[in-house]
Amino acid sequence: MEALISANDALFVLLGAIMVLAMHAGFAFLEVGTVRHKNQVNALVKIMVDFSVSTIAYFFIGYSIAYGINFFSGAEVLAAKNGLDLVKFFFLLTFAAAIPAIVSGGIAERAKFNSQLAATFLLVGFVYPFFEGIAWNEHYGIQDWLLATFGAKFRDFAGSVVVHAMGGWIAIVAVLLLGSRNGRYSKDGRLHAYPPSSIPFLALGAWILTVGWFGFNVMSAQSIQGISGLVAVNSLMALVGGTLAALVMGKNDPGFVHNGPLAGLVAVCAGSDIMHPLGALVTGVVAGVLFVWAFTLTQQRWKIDDVLGVWPLHGLCGAWGGIAAGIFGAKALGGLGGVSFMSQLIGTGLGVTVALIGGFVVYGTLKKLVGIRLDAEEEFNGADLSIHKIASTTAD
Repeated sequence: MEALISANDALFVLLGAIMVLAMHAGFAFLEVGTVRHKNQVNALVKIMVDFSVSTIAYFFIGYSIAYGINFFSGAEVLAAKNGLDLVKFFFLLTFAAAIPAIVSGGIAERAKFNSQLAATFLLVGFVYPFFEGIAWNEHYGIQDWLLATFGAKFRDFAGSVVVHAMGGWIAIVAVLLLGSRNGRYSKDGRLHAYPPSSIPFLALGAWILTVGWFGFNVMSAQSIQGISGLVAVNSLMALVGGTLAALVMGKNDPGFVHNGPLAGLVAVCAGSDIMHPLGALVTGVVAGVLFVWAFTLTQQRWKIDDVLGVWPLHGLCGAWGGIAAGIFGAKALGGLGGVSFMSQLIGTGLGVTVALIGGFVVYGTLKKLVGIRLDAEEEFNGADLSIHKIASTTAD
């Protein structure tokens, strides 16, 4: 019976890892569809290579920092329990690799390729697992202190804060250090529109992410005994709420519509296992409104050239999700309870702080040592030709 349970758990977690791995194709095509044609190849290459670099960093360094586990044992030891420990690493790796995938969308079209790979290694090897260990492995006694002080630990079931807020707040630091794309804003501050190169590709990326998210959320139980239909339905309600809110707020703009479900799903991750579906719906609606409002504000008023809007989508909606778990997870609002608003607020704030400091250290150091931005001519020609020596489409 134990062997059967471990085999089922290994398969369950493996399927989750594969679904989240597929989400990286969603990150790729969301970026491909949003950037200009001369940067499409770079978007595809970045996501694939960033994932590979993330694997090396997390396997050798990050996973050990977060969980105190390494794989420097014989294959016989690693294969125990049907390799369950290995597939858990695979599953959590796909979460860790989402950090550079999120950052990629914010810094698109003007970032140096090799500098970004170095940043990926440092972020996934050191910065992300530092907070991951605090939130999901109770490092440094912070969770115990929250429990003793406020009656509950910081809860983030599937990574609203640990993954998404971390990625989004790291990204905003990188975006600010890079500066806006050449020609994006005129001397008098007017916004020069850079329309998406392909709405179909953008929509494809959003759909891949949306479908894969059910692996991201549901499989975060990490055992078949822990699977919950509540998580699935809450994810569904949040994505619907985010979509409809973005449709209305964005006045039918297809870019907003296809990012709306992602905003809702980002926000519901933290409390998807304890909210009532109506609470998840409200969480998604707020996230959809927050994304459209903040995207417009950053691009038009603050002149921050966050290409895919990853700070509003992941940074703000992720932080909202961490706080929302403390609101709609409460029994008074139909949730399962076992959560504290103050613990959620403090845990979310800590995640944002780690992201800001870690992002500044990594990108600030790289900017000073080797530079993080393409020169003006390379940016004008596009990252495809400047870095990869080929365009996304070629003449016959």
